[in-house]
Amino acid sequence: MNAIRRYLRPEQIRELSLIVIIILAVLFFATQIENYLSARTFNRISTSIAIIAVVAVGQTLVVLTRNIDLSVGSIVGFAAYFSGQTLAANPDLAPVLAVCVAIGFGAFLGLINGVLVAVGRIPAIVVTLGTLAIYRGILVDWAQARTITTEMMPTWLIDLPRVNVLTMGEVEVRIMVALALVVVILFQLALNYLPLGRRLYAIGSNPDAARLMGLPIQRTILIAYVLCGALAGLAGFMFLARFGTITVTAGAGLELAAVAAVVVGGVNIFGGSGTMFGALLGAIVIGTLEQSLLRMPQVSEFVRDALLGLFILIAVASDAIIVKGLREAWARSGRLKSAKTTLAPATAKEVKRA
Repeated sequence: MNAIRRYLRPEQIRELSLIVIIILAVLFFATQIENYLSARTFNRISTSIAIIAVVAVGQTLVVLTRNIDLSVGSIVGFAAYFSGQTLAANPDLAPVLAVCVAIGFGAFLGLINGVLVAVGRIPAIVVTLGTLAIYRGILVDWAQARTITTEMMPTWLIDLPRVNVLTMGEVEVRIMVALALVVVILFQLALNYLPLGRRLYAIGSNPDAARLMGLPIQRTILIAYVLCGALAGLAGFMFLARFGTITVTAGAGLELAAVAAVVVGGVNIFGGSGTMFGALLGAIVIGTLEQSLLRMPQVSEFVRDALLGLFILIAVASDAIIVKGLREAWARSGRLKSAKTTLAPATAKEVKRA
């Protein structure tokens, strides 16, 4: 146990188990779907995973503080439609500005959530369940049954999903996949090394202790929601680039996939623990499951949603039972080792006196 404890934490064991699950899932679907192990399958699944992963990173920031954001699907859809409408009206708009429009719009919607939760002290599940419907309702009224189509988009946006940053034989790593990886790495570094990351963990682990220490709890939660909204806005732009055609239902159900990715990835739904890499692995599991089941017509959409719900229940239960047990075993092992270290000098002195 001591040797394992030295090199692995309970969260890392969860992440290693997810890697095994991903490998087993790929092998299973390879036996069920013709030509599954191909570059085309990789590109389709990886692009879908990229969008889920970006939303999951934002969701992780919020969940670490013992809160949740159920409105991310509506924010993704609204940001996708708004940025598409902006590009349709301004086709010469620079790509960077187009991305900033989506991110800024998402951040604004996240700010509304953050103010209501952090300042208004309204439970997060109530606020975001309400804004999930409100944002979607505003989008329906805003759109007036109009659809954003690929013909309305500039050429660079249509070509964007096919841009490669790395080619390994037949496998191509698309720019949106690379962007998602950059987001995961940057926010993992932020959790590890920035004061904001330490505050997120501290608030989620013990809000009362964080308050006694004088940590800016309200401000930290507000920032988490703004960042979550901004990343949902970025995912909305990626959604627009991937599909081109955007209706008022864009992003519907993405909140379930994001929450599933977060909890399956080992982020404690009760706050205080988890990593962005775990959320990424959770997104890979969920994205692989969703896209693979789409190629199995005998499996209905309702079954896919049920499987996502099942994954969430299993992940929460395993975190509460298995990972909690591992943490307690780790802690007992550490206390035992500390006790032996403390008692050893005292025992040596007693022997010398004798």
